[in-house]
Amino acid sequence: MTARPVRTPGPGDLDRAWQAVSAVLEPTPLIPSGGLAPDALLKLETFQPTGSFKARGALAAVAALPEGVPAVTASAGNHGLGMGYAAARSGAEVTVVTSARASMAKIDKIGAYPVRLILHGQTYDEAEAHAMTLPGHYVSPYNDPAVIAGQGTIGRELDTQVDGPLTVIAPVGGGGLLAGLCLWARERGDVRVVGVESAVSRGVSASVAAGRVVEVEVGETFADGLPGNLEPGCVTPAVIGDTAELTSVTDDQLRTALRWLFHEHGLVAEGAGAAGLAAVLAGRTEVTGRTVVVVSGRNITVPTYIDAIRES
Repeated sequence: MTARPVRTPGPGDLDRAWQAVSAVLEPTPLIPSGGLAPDALLKLETFQPTGSFKARGALAAVAALPEGVPAVTASAGNHGLGMGYAAARSGAEVTVVTSARASMAKIDKIGAYPVRLILHGQTYDEAEAHAMTLPGHYVSPYNDPAVIAGQGTIGRELDTQVDGPLTVIAPVGGGGLLAGLCLWARERGDVRVVGVESAVSRGVSASVAAGRVVEVEVGETFADGLPGNLEPGCVTPAVIGDTAELTSVTDDQLRTALRWLFHEHGLVAEGAGAAGLAAVLAGRTEVTGRTVVVVSGRNITVPTYIDAIRES
């Protein structure tokens, strides 16, 4: 795959994304979770209309499209849902490519939106490569300045919800969410950011460490929003740079987090959505000061969820 020219986002992108996102989405709840850590808070992106934070980046990306230009994207599921939601609101022409092994809960929901849905390949990487061959403006779920800035609007909401200094902990797949939070954190100056990958897919941390995008081996995980390599030339590692700390969790630690979230708060999350929580519960990151854990999504099939929270 040949590297695409992608512009690195800056503060102006965050301003434009905030205008697009705040005009549509209500701020998501920020609830106390003293059982997790003193002063800990959960930022519930599970309450977004599409069930995940990806609606933010999609709204920002569609708002940034030149008039009349169709959008095409690849998705493990949640970004496709966000793009479908944005298409329904704006009337934009959107094509979404997912792998045949993507979560059926997400595929079915994407198909309910006014988008052209294509199933291609057995992995996200294969779906992404195919999407890039299709006509239209390619909107990466992580390697796009408007998408990255859209995810950073979580931080703009936190500005109005909680005083700093803060530690913000969030999941990492392709790094769009983490890059957006880093963009915001550098603006604030009193925010520590921690990103949490799957232990079987650490492409972002490897690329940050190498100073360039590198390919890694990707293993199996039930957290379908986390695995996959980065496209060549991806800007998220450079945006993240040394602003964020990076760690990882196992599937067993994700399952523990899903059970904890259900028992302590009566809340449902998907595996990727609970990665930040898993890192705190497993001691994979130091908890300092006022901590905000982003619970990023809830789109999971009932059988997968039941299997995940079943006590061993």
